[in-house]
Amino acid sequence: MPSFAPPSANARLGEREFIAMMAMLMALQAMCIDSMLPALGIIASDLGQTDPNARQLVVGVYLISAGFGSLIPGALADRFGRRRVLFGSLAIYIIMGLACALVTDFTMLLVARALQAVGSAGLSVLPGAIIRDRFGGDRMARAMSTISVVFMIVPMLAPSFGQAVLWVASWRWIFGGMTLMAAVIWIWVFLRLPETLRPEYRQRIEPRVVAANMWESATNRAAIGYVLGTSVLLGGLFGYINSAQQLVAEHYGAGEAFPLYFAAMAGAMALANFSNSRIVERFGARRVSHAALLLYILVGAGQIWHAQSQHESIWIFVGLMTANMCLMGFIGANFGSIALQPFARIAGAASSLQSFLRMVIASVLGALVGAAFDDSARPLAYALFGFGLTALALVLFSEKGRLFRRITPPGVARPLPDPGMH
Repeated sequence: MPSFAPPSANARLGEREFIAMMAMLMALQAMCIDSMLPALGIIASDLGQTDPNARQLVVGVYLISAGFGSLIPGALADRFGRRRVLFGSLAIYIIMGLACALVTDFTMLLVARALQAVGSAGLSVLPGAIIRDRFGGDRMARAMSTISVVFMIVPMLAPSFGQAVLWVASWRWIFGGMTLMAAVIWIWVFLRLPETLRPEYRQRIEPRVVAANMWESATNRAAIGYVLGTSVLLGGLFGYINSAQQLVAEHYGAGEAFPLYFAAMAGAMALANFSNSRIVERFGARRVSHAALLLYILVGAGQIWHAQSQHESIWIFVGLMTANMCLMGFIGANFGSIALQPFARIAGAASSLQSFLRMVIASVLGALVGAAFDDSARPLAYALFGFGLTALALVLFSEKGRLFRRITPPGVARPLPDPGMH
């Protein structure tokens, strides 16, 4: 069995490399979703699937399976450490990616995608726990926002990557490219990432202990409203991703330019995350995200107005959808850091449960929104507005009816001791 000892002291991660590594780990999951989008129609046709909406299952099955898989790695990482679980997740990602490239049947592809998502769920769960190991307070929100900037570059480019592959090779090479990327990141993590779990925080793998930690994570009022609020907002984003190829490329007539529109919207979201990383310590995660949520609801109302209009325009739709995604850049990382803040001792279990709830709820809602596609933007518009209102109600529950509170004073970072990094 290979050694999983942390790197030597002279191989410590600086903050920039740490941010890049966490971002790339998270981005592997985004690659498995967004790089598929330009190829969905071709994949379905090549594998004998004739139902036009069934192509969405290539994305939807992955998202739902990743949600259920998220329950597993956090408890394991709280016991055995972050590195071991990351190595296993990356290995499964690589093996099942190769399987996806070799399938000959649509159902086999969905099964391979589901297994890949479940087995590699640690890639979305553990970065949050590792970040929580290192930071606390608004400093954590800033770190997560900075990571989100790098993370967003990959989904911004992923559809263009998929389209470029289709110009020169089969769709199967999309999976091949993702597998190669994962192999490079596996080596990077093995050589450079020290263990971040503090020895005194190690948990026992016993049903009673795991259940108690999960229950504590699920019943903390200050956290659960933010977790569920993020879930429904992500449901709107997943609904857009599921139907984006049909909506933008076909309904609005973008055609092969679809990846460019998608990249532009994702790029705006990355810029919003960068802006959030610059202001969140000054104004506070709650103030920034609460203001963004109220604006999100207003933009959702604009989506409904445009979808009902007799003079729909791709430019108006793209502008409104870009605004939605930008506001998510001021919401997602902040909601995530607020939700993890109470759980330094059980960050792995809390991250697992929160990732499970976010992914499963968002995936189911996204699948329902995608399945409701009726060759118009109306289902998506109503979903975005309704989900925004629901998220506001959930945040009010966690905050006991008070918005815009500032808990951590400006300039107080409260980082946790971190002997493995500088």
